[in-house]
Amino acid sequence: MTASLRLTTLALVAALLPGCAAVRNFEFRNLGIPPVHRVTIQQGNVITQDMVDRLRPGMTRRQVQFVMGEPILGNTFQSSRWDYLYTIQAGAQPRRQQRLTLYFDGDSLARFEGDFAPSEAQVVLDATLQEAVDAVAD
Repeated sequence: MTASLRLTTLALVAALLPGCAAVRNFEFRNLGIPPVHRVTIQQGNVITQDMVDRLRPGMTRRQVQFVMGEPILGNTFQSSRWDYLYTIQAGAQPRRQQRLTLYFDGDSLARFEGDFAPSEAQVVLDATLQEAVDAVAD
């Protein structure tokens, strides 16, 4: 291949390369061509509201691990904190992320924070149960 042919080929490739980005955004449905299938990507620990509703202050680490599973992030410098992360990207949709951080005092669950909170029904049930326990204790 001569130098001028190589240079021409390189210039042609360089000129056509930006068109790849335009092809990605082009609607092939208008031409009757189905779009490319994009795989749903899930990573981390699946976190559900039901799982969060089962968490109670005072639960042992083993009980929490039974409910939530093994934490995705373990911090060797701060063993009193467990982090659960879940990300999902369904097809061409934007990526969504959910986070839940649990804090322990010794071996018992002290509190948790993140994108989840106990549901209202669970809060009412806990308050009712606490009132019943207090009434029996008196």
